[in-house]
Amino acid sequence: MTNLSEPQTYETLYARMQAIVAQLEAGELPLEAALALYEEGVAVAAACQHMLDAAELRIQELQTGIGRRPGAWEE
Repeated sequence: MTNLSEPQTYETLYARMQAIVAQLEAGELPLEAALALYEEGVAVAAACQHMLDAAELRIQELQTGIGRRPGAWEE
């Protein structure tokens, strides 16, 4: 189970998501275990999406900042 209250890297969360998908696709879990794992997967996916959104915003802010400097695109 992933503890999302502690800081995680995107790579760690992505690896956990891959493991969850593999377990669910194997189809060998009892229903309750599969549901719990699916629920964890939804939370992990949301955390990954939040990190990606933050990274995209940061990139946009950096690009905007570069565009404001005279001659920035000529460097």
